[in-house]
Order: sequence, then C-alpha cells, then structure tokens
Amino acid sequence: MDSQAEPKLEIFFFPYILGGHLIPMIDLARLFASHGVKATIVTTPHNVLLFQSPILRDQKLGYDIGFHTLNFRSEEFGLPNGCENELTTTNGDMFIKLFMAAMKLQDPLGKLLCETRPDCLVSDRLYPWTADVTDGLGIPRIVFDGSGCFSHCVEESLRRYTPHERVLSETEAFVVPGLPNKIELKRSMLPDYVKAENGFTLFLNEALEGEIKSYGIVVNSFYELEQAYADYFQKEMKRKTWHIGPVSLHNRSNIDKVERGIKTSIDEHSCLNWLDSREPNSVLYISFGSMPRITSAQLLEIAHGLEASNHPFIWVIGRILDYSSREKQQVESVLLPVGFEERVTKSKGGLIIRGWAPQLLILEHPAVGAYMNHCGWNSIIEGVTAGVPMITWPFSSEQFYNERFILNVIRVGISMGNEHWVPLTELPRVTIKSEKVAKVVKRLMGSEEAEVLGMRKRAAEYRDKAMRAFEEGGSSYANVDAFIAELKSRRKNQNGHL
Repeated sequence: MDSQAEPKLEIFFFPYILGGHLIPMIDLARLFASHGVKATIVTTPHNVLLFQSPILRDQKLGYDIGFHTLNFRSEEFGLPNGCENELTTTNGDMFIKLFMAAMKLQDPLGKLLCETRPDCLVSDRLYPWTADVTDGLGIPRIVFDGSGCFSHCVEESLRRYTPHERVLSETEAFVVPGLPNKIELKRSMLPDYVKAENGFTLFLNEALEGEIKSYGIVVNSFYELEQAYADYFQKEMKRKTWHIGPVSLHNRSNIDKVERGIKTSIDEHSCLNWLDSREPNSVLYISFGSMPRITSAQLLEIAHGLEASNHPFIWVIGRILDYSSREKQQVESVLLPVGFEERVTKSKGGLIIRGWAPQLLILEHPAVGAYMNHCGWNSIIEGVTAGVPMITWPFSSEQFYNERFILNVIRVGISMGNEHWVPLTELPRVTIKSEKVAKVVKRLMGSEEAEVLGMRKRAAEYRDKAMRAFEEGGSSYANVDAFIAELKSRRKNQNGHL
C-alpha cells in the first residue's frame, strides 16, 4: 500500500472525570492531533462543554480532533443532572457517588469501541476495566494517569517490601527500599489503603493488573526530569513507557492557557497587569488544586502567615468544604481575617482569586518567584516547567510521594511540614500555625542562603530541559513520534502489509 494512501492513525482518549485527570488528557489528545493523529476524546456531555473552545480552535487549524459523548447516569446515583466532575460536588458522599457513576461508563464505552475499532485507546488508570474491554476487541490499551514514574516506583516498593510494617509508630521514619535515591517516609504519610487493605486497595490492585497487561504507558513527564526512575519503571517494573510531557506546553497562546479547563474567575488582563507591577521573582503563587484540602481554621492561619511574611502573593482560594457540619455542604462565605482582604488589596501586597485561575499564565510570569502547592503531579510538572521553586504541602492521594521527589530527588522545594495523610472525602485534622507559614515563605522568598539559591538555579535548569524536551529534536517530541510509528507498524502487521 502507498504510504500516502494510508488512513490516519485513530486514537481514542478516555479521561477520568476529575479536573486533574481531564486537563492533562485533553492536552495529550491535542498534542497527538498536532502530530497528525485523528484524536477522539471520549467523555461526558458536561465535560465536553468545559473544553469545547480549545478543540474548536484546533479544528480551525486543520487538526483532526473532536469529542464523542457518553451518557452519564448521574441521577441514577442520586447526583443532580450535570454533576459530572468533582467541581460540581459539595460533599464527600457526592464524590463517592461520582466515582460509582463513572464506573458505569463501561457498557457504553465497550459498545462504542466495538462499533468504531480505533487503532488505540488511551485510558485513564482509574478505569481498570478498559483492559478487559480492549483485550476482547484486540485494541491496544495505553494507560495514562497524569502522574510521574517516581510515585509509581514508590508504590511498587511499598508493595514488594512493606517497610512501613516494621516501624513502631506513625511518626517513625523508614527508608523506601530499592530506589535510586534514599527516600524516607513515615507511616502517617501513607494512604490508609496502603497501611491496611480496604475496598480501594482492591480497586488499585485491579488497576495495577490492568496496567501490567496493557500495551504500554504514556507519562506526563520528560525523561531528563526523572531519568533514574524512568529507567527503574521500565527495567525493574517491566513497564513499556513513553515520556511525552510536559503536555501543558502544548498550550502556546494566552487564550489556550486561559481556557484550559474551568472558566477563570479573574480577567486575564487584570491578573497580568497586577503581575507586571511587581519585581521579578517577588510574588508567591498559592494554589492547592481543584480539590483544596483546607479547613476554615487553616485558611485563617495561612492568611495571617502571608501577611506576616510581608511578601507579595497571589492566592487562589478554591471551594472550601465544611465536612464538620451535618450536611457537609460547601461553605459559601470563605472566612478570612477581619480586614485582611482590604489591607492586602489596598497595599497591592496580595491578589486573592476565588474559583479558577489562569495558572499557566501566572506561573510563567517573571514576577512569580515560588509556588506553594499540594504536590499533585499536574502542579509539580507545571511548577517545574515554569522554573519556580516550591513550598510543598501535601494532603492526600500520592502527594506525599511527590513531595519526596521535589525535596530529595530534584531538590527544588521546601516543605511546609504537614505529615498527615487524609482521604479525599475528609479534611485535615492538623493545623499548621501562621508562624510556620510565615517562616517558610520568608525563607524561600527572601533568603540568599546557598541552599535556596541552589534551588532557584536547579529550578531554572529543569525549566530549560523541559522546553528542550518538548520541542522538535527533544526527547518528548521524539517519543510522541516513536509511539505513533509503533502503532502504525502494528496496524500494518495486523493487516498483513509487511
């Protein structure tokens, strides 16, 4: 067959319905479409609306990309119509129902794949059942969960060696065996499903089994960032991987960066004008992701600490959920110290954003000198790409593992000191005081000590490496093309065109 007449490679992208999973998967689909693939994003009607604008722009550029919607049975699980991601939940019970409803997408997805037979399905790790669906149809399944290799290596070591079972208390440190670096954790930092088997342990075991029998894994990272762990992941854990990130770099225009996910709650120009008025590296950016694990008490301590630090800041205050009330409803009025917002606004010392912020635009601005975050992988990879050192404040999921990566492997951050993991459906029980907040902020933002200067230098170096990896000639760019070439070769072999 003449290669010019070959049909395009068609890849389906099936993201999990949390913002931290949807956003990088949309970026991933757009990235592959820019490399000549026909990309179809399979998701639910409400989530299509969130990402319609950038996809329409890509289509106008001539990229072959679009959506296919699956019916989401929200009302069947006691959720309001249109509740299709965590941003529309207001309590832990709704979050669990959302998870259960998402698992019911198996039948409609299986029917779609049977009818369309794409060349590949890129599936979120949290849909382990897609392994059986694709295996039955002979469609290669690629796993994507938006995390890096490091956290998976830690998870595997804990499974193999269970070092946490040999310590005497929650606060005793232990070394995670077998890794390229000395990594220490405490039992208090581990998820409950690691320390004792529960329903989610069994679910993650299913995800692991699905990952092992899948064709391979694409990783939102770049090889130069976690080289030792990329090698460990492939050689020791026997996973075929392609590092293709940071996928956020596909967003080149300001409009793409602003419309990446939920509509921002601040005007782009107002935000940039505020930043333009600040000195280089003088502003601390604070965001704890789409599901901030902040209590009302902690909110007050952060505010007092920021004010005492006397450093400019942009603070994204997301939805604060009151899990202590009987109804566990969202707190409609976020309580800050009396006069705090007026004081910082008047002095131009702070900018408070309620809701969604244009994070990529903010992080890449020269005025931003550090990033306080919850150690979700999206936050980490975007902070690395921006070249800013970080203040780490993990709460849940694999975030404490990611914190070790920042502190002990690439060494571009300072810990706020939280050591207590909590489930996604609960809020932290430990409050870090304002004095500690102020001390850590002052150290990273105002210190000229050698360790802090070293962090800044390393952060800038990783930024440059990320840029080179993503551009033509770089490792991530080459991995995208290698992945596409391998799937094309597989299709030819299956069709007998050798």
